[in-house]
Amino acid sequence: MNRKLAVVALGGNALLRGDQLGTIDEQEENTALTLENLVFLINEGYDLVITHGNGPQVGNILMRNDAGEQLYGIAQMPIDICVADSQGGIGYMIERIFRNVLNKHKIEKNVVCLVTQVLVDINDQAFTDPQKRVGKIYSEQQADQLAADKGWLFREEVKTAGGYRRVVPSPAPSDVMNVSIIRDLAMKGNIVIAAGGGGVPVYIDNKNDVRPAEAVIDKDLASSLLATRIGADEFYILTDVPYIYINFNKPDQEIKEFLNYSDTLKYLNEGQFSKGSMAPKIEACLNFIKNGGKMSVITEAFKLADKKYGSKITMEYEDDRR
Repeated sequence: MNRKLAVVALGGNALLRGDQLGTIDEQEENTALTLENLVFLINEGYDLVITHGNGPQVGNILMRNDAGEQLYGIAQMPIDICVADSQGGIGYMIERIFRNVLNKHKIEKNVVCLVTQVLVDINDQAFTDPQKRVGKIYSEQQADQLAADKGWLFREEVKTAGGYRRVVPSPAPSDVMNVSIIRDLAMKGNIVIAAGGGGVPVYIDNKNDVRPAEAVIDKDLASSLLATRIGADEFYILTDVPYIYINFNKPDQEIKEFLNYSDTLKYLNEGQFSKGSMAPKIEACLNFIKNGGKMSVITEAFKLADKKYGSKITMEYEDDRR
């Protein structure tokens, strides 16, 4: 059996659906359903590296930070620590549940979670124009006070009149630390969970020391970079839609099941994909293909194993379509 290396990015409703409270029972049920879909990849000879989002979870951690400080005087932790906390918690949940899924299917494999640091350029333009909203919604008075006390930046919430949220930089990832270890573990048949939530953002200072960055990294872009750096054959993004669509939610909506690089790039430049959701996923897929990846796939979290679903992007159209 010819083995392939795949990076699978869990996002959208793979861990938490938009209409749920986010209880651990809900997250564990969603995770188990998603991981069941990955068993067929293992049975087809794939070695796996799994990444995941952390948006709702790290937001909750930040709100617990706020509540702890306001009610009990507990010192707040910086964003890099909060991201690391979410990586550890979510990674543990995925590892434990995947072990149980493998046991159910009589598959013997190790599963390991690595808290992963991802390098960014401290001179990235994102640091001068923070746009990523994090944490809870504050009133204007609260936001002004926090800005004065902590130096935080806030932007008004479009969907919540009079509400403000903290904004932080979201720089592009430039490299992933420990990629050789991640690749080595995966190529030996271990399932590796890495770069969760885009990775813990760090940079190298003028002393060559690793320093934390008060930022968050797009998890799809970080996952794509990781896939490239470890030489993965295929890159999967599991989200809340089964296909890539053109003219999404319009009368002339069209499913695009098979796409090549140039057509996908054209659709991206035409603004076919919303900047807040699908566009970063498309960009991540294109980056992977441009840098030597064989195929990127975007599909719904619970439909990966059903091959009639999913949009496949390759450099050129594939004659042998799965």
